[in-house]
Amino acid sequence: MAFHNTLGEKGEQCAAEFLLGKEYKILERQWRFQHKEIDIIAEKDNVLIFIEVKTRTSEYWGNPEEFVDQKKQRLLIAAAEQYVIEKNFDGESRFDIVSIVFNQQEINIEHITEAFYP
Repeated sequence: MAFHNTLGEKGEQCAAEFLLGKEYKILERQWRFQHKEIDIIAEKDNVLIFIEVKTRTSEYWGNPEEFVDQKKQRLLIAAAEQYVIEKNFDGESRFDIVSIVFNQQEINIEHITEAFYP
């Protein structure tokens, strides 16, 4: 498996543990619709939350969350719409980003709620 895939999986596991520690209920991980994927789908306080996890080993090229561009947002929104239809969900939802940087000394996690809107 390529390093970036291993790093991504490590980041998603770290994000899931972080969210569980904040009393989020993880409903799905790596949920796919066609060629689109939502890293984590969670629920907290009756809100359905679609979470994109971005993991890097440094911030040299920018913060991880900066790599969730408009194209990626459109893909996430399309996948989320399909999830809502399949689950017949009729309630509040939002899009979050969990940004993780694994550097040599520590792990930095930033949870950005309502990171973007459909």
